[in-house]
Amino acid sequence: MTAWGLAVGPGADGRWHYRRSLASRVIWLTTIAVALSVALVATGAYITARVQMTQALDDALLSRAKGAAKSNELLEAGSKGIPPWALGAGDVRIAFLDFQGTTAVLDRGPTIDFGKPELQVAQGRLDYSLRTILIAGHRYRVVAVPTQKSGIALIIAQPLEDQDRTLARLGWVTLAFGLFGVLAAGLGGWAVASNGLRPVRRLSASVEEIARTEDFTPLPVEGDDEVARLATAFNHLLVALDASRTRQRQLVADASHELRTPLTALRTNIDLLTMTARSEAGLAGLPQDARDELLDDVRAQIEELTTLIGDLTELARDEPIPVQVEPVDLADVVDHAVQRVRRRAPSITFEVFTRPWWVIGEDAELERAVTNLLDNAAKWSPEAGQVTVRLSDGVLTVDDQGPGIAEADRSQIFDRFWRSPDARTMPGSGLGLAIVRQVAMRHSGSVHATDNASGGARLVLRLPGREKNPHAHAH
Repeated sequence: MTAWGLAVGPGADGRWHYRRSLASRVIWLTTIAVALSVALVATGAYITARVQMTQALDDALLSRAKGAAKSNELLEAGSKGIPPWALGAGDVRIAFLDFQGTTAVLDRGPTIDFGKPELQVAQGRLDYSLRTILIAGHRYRVVAVPTQKSGIALIIAQPLEDQDRTLARLGWVTLAFGLFGVLAAGLGGWAVASNGLRPVRRLSASVEEIARTEDFTPLPVEGDDEVARLATAFNHLLVALDASRTRQRQLVADASHELRTPLTALRTNIDLLTMTARSEAGLAGLPQDARDELLDDVRAQIEELTTLIGDLTELARDEPIPVQVEPVDLADVVDHAVQRVRRRAPSITFEVFTRPWWVIGEDAELERAVTNLLDNAAKWSPEAGQVTVRLSDGVLTVDDQGPGIAEADRSQIFDRFWRSPDARTMPGSGLGLAIVRQVAMRHSGSVHATDNASGGARLVLRLPGREKNPHAHAH
């Protein structure tokens, strides 16, 4: 980064690029805009002055020539010398041109070579001619008008030295004022960049401080301009980041707490098996029933750990992993989930009634959420109990015949690792219903708990969709 805010370096494509800071861009754009404006105004003023001066000179020359052409002394000028009116015309040169191209100059200056326009005036084919020519390296404005005698034209040539000198001075003055204007524009741009971008610099410093300290305290917002809206949007981002960090920390703390219990029990059982195997009697000295019970306990704890780790992995995703999102028939998802849970809970009867309901989402996530609802109902239902499943118009209702859910606990059962006092001795990670809520939110739905007519619990999952497949007539 240079003093002018110029950063040079290779870009993502491997090529070298340069990038100016916002302040330098404001300065340069202001300077360029004012420079162009000054240049246009100066050029316009110079051209206007030049045209006006030339027009005034032409009018004066033409008027002077026409007045002189009416003098009777013109025809005698060649023999009697310069007429009285010409003696006061020291700033001009006077000549006559006849229709054959013969020139008679009334002074002793350099020879004047006239051209076709002046000859045409002498021959009567033009009323007058007016143009600029070079005489001995000097610019002259030349006017030719016919005289009273046919076939002779009066020519007056006035040097443009004074006019050129005046225009040159005007040009230098215009250039000086233009450069001064550009310098003033640069200073003005610097002042605008310094003062106008001060809120942006303060915001940048605050953001850098937050990145360095990880202090997510919202930034103060003043006014309602673009910078204020940017600060407000950044505050919303800070709130979201803080909430995400809090959820992650809570998840880690809860996971460590939940993992401690099965790991402790697993280590105890393994230590017991190890000590028994190292004894003189070995595992043969342990009764068969006790050995089988220990092994079954170890297997159950390993399965519980596996389930818990899978649930933690699912809940650790604040955003869903990109998957193939497509129309999914929620009725088919419910049927597949019921078949899975029936194999795990063969003593429970499932009464199922579904109507087609198409949801735009991910099939595996939806099936996992429905399976967790059914597992929860089967876990709380009594032996040989019944679970009623209804799906109609996007509302999935799961009723069990268990003890129900206390009204004070209904808002907490979908929290991570939350368990009611009655559930602490039952298997499970306490994450199943939390996954249900997360899947529902990802699909713009909701889930809540209430009571059913039989006194058990009722969990209701709502998902937006439609009765027909939206892609059924795509072809």
